[in-house]
Amino acid sequence: MDTLRALELRHSVRSYTDQPLSGDVLTALQKLVAKANQDGGLHIQLVLDRPKAFRSLLARIGGFKNTKNYFALIAKKNKGEELGYYGQKIVLEAQKLGLNTCWVGGTVGKDPDAYDVDRGEKLFGVIAVGYGTTQGHPHESKKLDDVVKGKDLPDWFVSGAEAALLAPTAMNRQPFTLSLEKKDKVALGKASGLDKGIVKYNFEVGAASKGCKNVKWK
Repeated sequence: MDTLRALELRHSVRSYTDQPLSGDVLTALQKLVAKANQDGGLHIQLVLDRPKAFRSLLARIGGFKNTKNYFALIAKKNKGEELGYYGQKIVLEAQKLGLNTCWVGGTVGKDPDAYDVDRGEKLFGVIAVGYGTTQGHPHESKKLDDVVKGKDLPDWFVSGAEAALLAPTAMNRQPFTLSLEKKDKVALGKASGLDKGIVKYNFEVGAASKGCKNVKWK
């Protein structure tokens, strides 16, 4: 499965089976975390068999069931965009491994003994991971014209924008705009923090499918 196909198939999943993360799958996840931390200057941690974070009232109302494995998204306070970018990269690679995921913000409960937060860092949120009881469902999305500025755009840009519309964003608001500046640089407006990084990674995956391997961001 290539990354674009993983992006198209991946949907948020909040209910998981008891199948543990082990063997080659666990090793692959650990390598993904190590690579993301190295490349992004982050402190992401894979937490296993800790359901406490999903026992809060908000988590139960949100439909989380048997959720006990997650990536703790930890980094310096100015690293939200990088966490979004590399977190989404991990999410899509997990999809290729046959796993399911869900980005989680305010509904996650406290479990500070499960991960380490160093001085100057913060927990931005988590990504639930495991073997889902379903494959999830597509979320309602804005139309291309709602987020893209400009006409007669190249195929790689359109493909990138279509992939960006599949990005999970806070409350599914998709608070971003995309435009092509000087025919070679992409401007991403309105989005910030985790959302900005997630949208950027999705856009790059879509653009790469049409031959643009190095998106230049304004």
